[in-house]
Amino acid sequence: MPATRTPGPTGLPLLGSLLDLKRDPLRAYLDARRDHGDVVRFAAGPPGLRAEFHMVFSPEGAQQVLATQAANFRKENVFYEEIRQTFGNGLLTSQDTDYQRQRRLVQPLFTRRRVDGYAEAIGIEAEALTERWQRVPGGVVDAADEMSRFALRAVARILFGADVEAAIDVVRTRFPVLGRYVRGRGVSPLRVPRSWPTPGNREARAAENELYGVCDEIIARRAGQPADDLLGLLADARGEDGEALDATELREQVLIFLLAGHETTATSLTFALHLLGRHPEQQDRARAEVRAVLGDGRAPRADDLAALPHLTRVLKEAMRLYPAAPVIGRRAAADCVVDGVPIPAGADVLVAPYVTHRHPEHWSDPERFDPERFTPEREAARHRYAWFPFGGGPRACIGQHFSMLESVLGLAVLLRRFEVAAVDTDVRLTHGITLGVEGEVRIALTEAT
Repeated sequence: MPATRTPGPTGLPLLGSLLDLKRDPLRAYLDARRDHGDVVRFAAGPPGLRAEFHMVFSPEGAQQVLATQAANFRKENVFYEEIRQTFGNGLLTSQDTDYQRQRRLVQPLFTRRRVDGYAEAIGIEAEALTERWQRVPGGVVDAADEMSRFALRAVARILFGADVEAAIDVVRTRFPVLGRYVRGRGVSPLRVPRSWPTPGNREARAAENELYGVCDEIIARRAGQPADDLLGLLADARGEDGEALDATELREQVLIFLLAGHETTATSLTFALHLLGRHPEQQDRARAEVRAVLGDGRAPRADDLAALPHLTRVLKEAMRLYPAAPVIGRRAAADCVVDGVPIPAGADVLVAPYVTHRHPEHWSDPERFDPERFTPEREAARHRYAWFPFGGGPRACIGQHFSMLESVLGLAVLLRRFEVAAVDTDVRLTHGITLGVEGEVRIALTEAT
């Protein structure tokens, strides 16, 4: 392999790019692509503790990492290990035979036909939210908090059925604690052992114990009982040789589904509402489409998804500008070449949907909100990995149809009842396990006429 050094920002003599990455990593990635090209090397941290990683920004490079060379790029970096230690070795983090076994058991539960059966639960939670919004004093809500609550309640109802209330408060309060803990350890150049009694370790351990406890209690209570919610289906799932998930594996899958199934959808819905609140002409068009399909009061069905193409385009454009997973990490197992650039074995490699979704060679005026980018004709003309909010290749998100179903139907119910206007027109982004915001994303609600 050639000994050439991948270009990238030099940063400060002692700290490299550490301060830029801590201050605003997404801006640092955008600037790096502009200044250094589509494959960029970052170095961050003091000598002796310096971390190096390669960022890949082109659709062609993302396809190589996630799909055509996927066998060479493994989920073995520090960040995935922190998720694994906190939430367990579920479908998001497992590899090799563990992943293949879990995928065989879980895949039948995420077929389009099975997922379409969850539309009723989504509609129930969306209608409950509209009723609560009618009682909000002053008519202003934080979309980030409200969409997190809605998405969590929907996925918890689908997972736990009648046991949804037993889990919701613990999950809602403890997931953010663990998300911050994982993010902090994932980016820290020096990670103290989890067994040390530091304040952060003690807080995380307490959150883990509560979260594990409520899941284990529900799993134990439901053992042997027939159920058609997702937990019951997971417990009953059998492989060709009769293999099944044990209690610990069940809990690990449940935790991963709760994590991936609510935070990603909440992000998409938050920014869809924020963008519609800033673009009333697009909101009016979406509402007219919703009312033509759903009328004034009918509950949404799965087959309504195909009848709401403009609203679907709104969601896709929101996910382009604000992908829930702004960065996806891997580690190279062997020397390779990505988009013409040599990558050494052992290198951490990150693809960045947040940057690729703004690549000027694939998106004109990339910061502009334009749902018409996602007409069938324009989608077909683009590179497959110019837009990849659900990842790609053999490890693409198993729940992408569920996420789109929940997002489109949930948003349809809300827009049918309310007009929204953005109160916070500028929001500061952060990212841990998923894309987040610093502060609130307030929207003003009025009854739609």
